[in-house]
Amino acid sequence: MKKIFSILILLGLTGAPALAKKYEPVPSNVELPAKYTQEYIDSISPEYKDVSDEQIFHVALDMLKGTSGDFSRKAILGYNVTQYPVKIMFKDLSEINQAYASFDAIGWKKKGKLYIYINPKHEYAPPGALAALLAHEAIHQDEYNSLSEETYAWTMEAVVWTEILKRFPESNNLESALVTRENILKQLLEKGNHTNKYIKKTVFANEGYKNLPLTSPGFKNE
Repeated sequence: MKKIFSILILLGLTGAPALAKKYEPVPSNVELPAKYTQEYIDSISPEYKDVSDEQIFHVALDMLKGTSGDFSRKAILGYNVTQYPVKIMFKDLSEINQAYASFDAIGWKKKGKLYIYINPKHEYAPPGALAALLAHEAIHQDEYNSLSEETYAWTMEAVVWTEILKRFPESNNLESALVTRENILKQLLEKGNHTNKYIKKTVFANEGYKNLPLTSPGFKNE
């Protein structure tokens, strides 16, 4: 009996190892900073496994470390009002609402969980630009939105993009529509002497926000 028990223990210890999680690699035509070798990306992916299976988002989130967007990175990991990681994916936004078809991204809450859906037209955008966009979208953590909240989120996006360009200047791929968006926000931030002055005017004039209230929980008109 003792011998059989020992064999069972040995079989348990030498069973087939658990399979490593498979991730979707960064598209080969996306230029990455030298730091982001495949080995390095693979080493950070476990931290973001509950957020996305796509490594381009793992890189984007890693780029937020040490920037003003690190708050958003932590919110995406689960330090948010739901206490669950935010799911990030590319998605045809018209499937949610035809009015969202041309949006770059939306934050969504469903059954107590948060999602960030990115327009597939940005699949090949530099991860630095995606990082700035994620810093924006992670601000939206509930069903409520307002002009003040959007002003804060757009300003955060502009600040993060400015910081990322200093660290990873190769992110400024002018062929990317998302980079065009980020550079416009950066220009508005600089025009306002690094205040939200012109970003706020742009948000308030945005036709898509015309039905939003002035304030929402946690966001005052400033």
